Amino acid sequence: MNLAVVRNLASPRVLRSAADGEDFEQEIVDQYALALAATGAGDATVESNCRAVVDFIRFGGRRLWSLGAEDADRYLVFLRRERHLKPSTVQGYARAILRFYDFAISRYQGDVHALTGCVMTQPIDEFNRPARANLSLVRVPPSREEVECLFRQWGAALPDARKYLPAARDYLAASLWRRGGLRIRETAMLDIRDWRPDLGAWGKLHVRFAKGSRGRGPKTRLVPAIDGIDTLMTWWFTDVRHQFDDDWTNPDAPLLPSERRDELTGSCCRIGTDALRSGLAGAVRQWLPDWKGLLTPHGLRHYCASALYQRGVDLKAIQDLLGHNWLSTTSHYIHVPTQHIENEWMQANDRTAQRLLV
Repeated sequence: MNLAVVRNLASPRVLRSAADGEDFEQEIVDQYALALAATGAGDATVESNCRAVVDFIRFGGRRLWSLGAEDADRYLVFLRRERHLKPSTVQGYARAILRFYDFAISRYQGDVHALTGCVMTQPIDEFNRPARANLSLVRVPPSREEVECLFRQWGAALPDARKYLPAARDYLAASLWRRGGLRIRETAMLDIRDWRPDLGAWGKLHVRFAKGSRGRGPKTRLVPAIDGIDTLMTWWFTDVRHQFDDDWTNPDAPLLPSERRDELTGSCCRIGTDALRSGLAGAVRQWLPDWKGLLTPHGLRHYCASALYQRGVDLKAIQDLLGHNWLSTTSHYIHVPTQHIENEWMQANDRTAQRLLV
């Protein structure tokens, strides 16, 4: 996303026409985009926040300084009932509008009043602000047996795939989600240099484009090649990656390339997240049909956390692996079997009985 060149709002001006009012409004939005970028927010974050603000302004049908809480009420109801958006998505729209108006009121309330005679108010208040979505009810992953069955059949079918290279690439990406808990965008943004077999006991993946919190931009972490990731990476570099093109020795080349070629360099482009998502969906549709349309890349990230926890891995270690800032976030990724409480209760009774016998 390219940021617009904006003029200084403090410079003298007069709004003589509707076009002047529209330009003034757009300049405030552009200044907000510039301020977001200054915090380290990525292009996608800046674009999505500004898109939500512009959508709200267009829905209201008036200039941004004329919109109020009643307009936000109607807009949020519209998102739910007409667009049928999920509660968490509506919450994201409301949060974007709230942040924008905090910015506009703090910086440009005086300019707006001097030029228009209007006093801006915050349209998202304590009465219409959507409640926080319940994170504990989402993305419960398949069982270990189901995931093992999926990847066993998927891997066995690779040699006979109609297009072997894309099939192998999609299999590797899904394996990184399942075994290392990577996010889909983190996986797509890996370069060849990011595989570091010299680090740790099994090697590590240098994730340089991890999700940042609250618009602070990407952060980095090292993901150890546990649970067979090292073997997968050896297979990838030994048998597959060099078949895509000749840039496999270039450390800045994408680890997971696309079949499409760059028009300028002739090398493979970086794979997109939609293609990786489609690869997993096709495999699930073929070898795990009960989960068709349900198992997603993020679902495999939840599976990774749950599987490691059931194997006795410490919750803090899982937090570091997934790159979470807060342990409470990691706890939402842990989905234990229904008999987990019963097993713990029986083990506690056994320990009590042993102490009484002694």
